[in-house]
Amino acid sequence: MSTPRRRQHVPWKVAGRATESHVDSDSVVRDTGWVFNNETGTALTLDEFVDSGEQEVGAYLQCFGFEAADNAARTMVEIGAGIGRMTAGFTKRFAHVTACDLDAAFLERCRETVAKFGVPEKLSTSHVADGRTLALPDASTDLVFSYITLQHCEPADALHLTTESLRVVKPGGWVALNFRTWVPGDALLFPAGVLTRLLWRVPCLGSWLARQRWSARFGWQANRLTPGEVFRHLGSRGLVLAQPTLWVNGRRSGRGVEGVALRTFEGIHPSHWWLIAHRAN
Repeated sequence: MSTPRRRQHVPWKVAGRATESHVDSDSVVRDTGWVFNNETGTALTLDEFVDSGEQEVGAYLQCFGFEAADNAARTMVEIGAGIGRMTAGFTKRFAHVTACDLDAAFLERCRETVAKFGVPEKLSTSHVADGRTLALPDASTDLVFSYITLQHCEPADALHLTTESLRVVKPGGWVALNFRTWVPGDALLFPAGVLTRLLWRVPCLGSWLARQRWSARFGWQANRLTPGEVFRHLGSRGLVLAQPTLWVNGRRSGRGVEGVALRTFEGIHPSHWWLIAHRAN
């Protein structure tokens, strides 16, 4: 039986194969750090990796107003769970977590990570086999959360996953979605990324190149989506958001959408923005 083709870029294919082959999770983190947390080195451990996710889970939930007492009764879907850096923290705070990723090997490691650092009985996983569709029922969760994932998709896939988020969340439920937008440095970074992704396709050279941290950093940011583009996409599909808020770094406070509240948090990367909203219909 042939292995299903992975839709993700070459570094994720390489990382997925490495994840399948390693016996222990510390080795996975050390060997695939250039994908999962932008770090490399022989001293990296899964404990440190998960602790960095724990800190961000707490900071973002507090920033966006998701109170602990409410979360304890909520179910959530995480798009782009990887090997569980943030998932473990989510299982300690929510009633149930469905971790989604387009690499089944990552989800196997995610379950191991949550078993060690989280609450495994609160976890289920869902393979995003085509890279753009959530294999989950309509209106089935209270919150959809995605961080540093949608920027790695092709633009059409990222927008489709945004639509999928609104499909699977209950009316009155929340979406908290992280995107990357344009910054001045993209005048050089974006063309370099296009070239890097082309080089990844070169036989033999591509797989080696994809394992290099600098190459992954150039090439993994496959799209830039502005708030206006996302709102136009949702509007064209008749999806209405209630109480939408855009969250950005303070240095980008002038970039918003007319009629949409704009908030700032210094913990957000200057090239990132978040959409926080209820599903209204």
